Amino acid sequence: MFLLSNFLVAFSFSFIGTIPPGSLNIIILQLGFQKKIKTAWRFALAACMVEYPYAWLAVKFEALITSSPLIVKNAELIAAIVMTCLGAFNLISANKPSKFSEKFNESGFRRGIVLSILNPLILPFWVGTTAYLKGMKWIDLSTNARLHVYLIGISLGTLALCVVFIYLAKKIVSEFHHQATFQKIPGIVLLALGLYAFIRYLF
Repeated sequence: MFLLSNFLVAFSFSFIGTIPPGSLNIIILQLGFQKKIKTAWRFALAACMVEYPYAWLAVKFEALITSSPLIVKNAELIAAIVMTCLGAFNLISANKPSKFSEKFNESGFRRGIVLSILNPLILPFWVGTTAYLKGMKWIDLSTNARLHVYLIGISLGTLALCVVFIYLAKKIVSEFHHQATFQKIPGIVLLALGLYAFIRYLF
């Protein structure tokens, strides 16, 4: 019973938790706008794979991390820096692609691994979510089997929403003729999110 419950709860919260704009789903949208479906799929699979160990760390070190607010605060600062840099990089790549940016952008899997590892918000998100779900008694992580079913649910929930973003973006861009304009949207959004994160961190 708890195996199925752990999976469904993890899948649902992972799917919902990926909805807010962030560096990874914005890039997924960008690849969809560019109709690079295979690259987007490889990126999504890489993000899904990285989510698994991050969630495992969150579960294992939940007590330590939640007792250290400094870690969460620094994670927000790192996220602000990463998103701002990614936004600038995306805008520069959209306006004047370099050989490096073209090679990096075409390598969906490597790009997904690198950017997922540089996404520090995954850890505090799953620390807080896991603590909440355990407190509500919606999940039971008392055995290895239940723990890994929970982690699989998290990874597949992330993958599911990434796939939705891929085909949604592809459908949207197919209705318009100014594809170059759409390619700049992720960079603009990432810059805005980075500035917002800086403001939250400073004030």
